[in-house]
Amino acid sequence: MSGFNPYEGLQDLVAQVPELVQPFVVALAGAIPYIEGEGSAALGILAGIHPLVAAVSGAAGNIICVVLVVALSSRARTATLARRSRRTAATATATASTVTAGGTTLATEERTGEAEEAGEPSGRQAKGRKRLRRWLVRFGVPGASLLGPLALPTHLTAATLVASGVSKHWVILWQVIAIVLWTTLLTLAATGLITAIEAA
Repeated sequence: MSGFNPYEGLQDLVAQVPELVQPFVVALAGAIPYIEGEGSAALGILAGIHPLVAAVSGAAGNIICVVLVVALSSRARTATLARRSRRTAATATATASTVTAGGTTLATEERTGEAEEAGEPSGRQAKGRKRLRRWLVRFGVPGASLLGPLALPTHLTAATLVASGVSKHWVILWQVIAIVLWTTLLTLAATGLITAIEAA
């Protein structure tokens, strides 16, 4: 091996952490949006952790976090739909006793649209969500899940899919598949990079 190692500082830092704790550090990194399973696995490999250990730990941390996000998002969506249903029923009861003009109905629809738009995040996340929704319509849940990391972190992808009405079990299945696939690809890339550096 040549004397050149651009990751020597990172490897020395990780070497100070007990070997049994290193996978947990990688798993914690995998739970962070924008780092996720693939990023934490790649960092772990560059830091000198065995590729298989880094990949499994990073993916596990990402998957656990995504499952929690899906569970919370599903519960929040159920509560929101229940409130909306009660509000709709109350509005229908109130309007049944009066004659509703066309302008009133239109105003109600406009207010509903404004409320939905107000809940939409701005900037990069908004663009990512729009792209994800297009993929969902075009490729279904499998395609949107596999392409999702190109638009949003898996945490936000999962929450967006649940908010769109997709079954939480279906979301979890395809998010797990996507996390494993992307983590495997980045693990192979990072391993190849390390091999190339050692061979230089």
